[in-house]
Amino acid sequence: MAEQLLESVRSKYAAVAESTLSNNDAGVQAVAEAFGYSAEELSSIPADANMGLSCGNPTAIASIRPGEVIVDLGSGGGLDVFLASQLVGPGGRAIGIDMTPAMIERAQANALAGGYQNVEFHLSTIDKIPLADASVDCVISNCVINLAPDKPAVFREIARILKPGGRLAVSDIALKGELPAAVARSLAAYVGCIAGAIHINAYRQGLLAAGFEHVEIVDSGADLNAYAKVENQAGCCSPTMDAANPFQPLKEACCTPATNAPAPGKSASLHEELATLLSQHDVNAAAASVKVYAVKPGIAAAKSCCGPACCS
Repeated sequence: MAEQLLESVRSKYAAVAESTLSNNDAGVQAVAEAFGYSAEELSSIPADANMGLSCGNPTAIASIRPGEVIVDLGSGGGLDVFLASQLVGPGGRAIGIDMTPAMIERAQANALAGGYQNVEFHLSTIDKIPLADASVDCVISNCVINLAPDKPAVFREIARILKPGGRLAVSDIALKGELPAAVARSLAAYVGCIAGAIHINAYRQGLLAAGFEHVEIVDSGADLNAYAKVENQAGCCSPTMDAANPFQPLKEACCTPATNAPAPGKSASLHEELATLLSQHDVNAAAASVKVYAVKPGIAAAKSCCGPACCS
């Protein structure tokens, strides 16, 4: 089942990567700005790096310093990697990890087009990161850990690659209540970044169990319906998928507006199913866009600052 879920997510994001969605689309930019990116940040990186898939802006809360090594889990087209690369400067490195080959290809093309010299991208799932122990200063991620079937393994991997005193600064979706049963069991809601989320308390306990300290999880207060409010852009929940084969996205439907009713004579697509679920249930009542902070214990911990007081 876990591998089937991963393949569903991989197929969905491959379709997005192969689409023409970019920051040149007003809807895509509006989604990113709704979750914390400034117009200046978005214009400073390749337009194709932004596909409207964010639920926060982790680079804005990570206190990134020149010369650091930053790893972005689920790096997509490279949006946060490119922003981090500007902050670490030529003496640092910004590394992206993504499990979708099409996303890696898009990110590498963006890096080449933008002339970035201090970035790299690796094809891998985030529960088996291909980096050395204690080699990273800060791990960031943007609405991706909620998609991982084995979150404790992800937390352990983050702890493994971080240096002593290294920090985690993540934007993610977490639960603050119980999802309606129809949403919780929906495949559409899983690949749409909702059904795979865990409770805020479980998130905190998972990080503590992995050895982190100073764990803080803050509700950003962002409206999770921001995706659906933007014309022709469903953000984390696009593209549509074929109801007859829900693990194969319909690429040509990637940029079409969501509708709550299927076309005459056709079964509801996965995208339409999700739109219907969200129209029937207030997702904001049970889920939240959160900022997650944690520090790996070590001699450098006292020098790390990763909490609302200094990262927000």
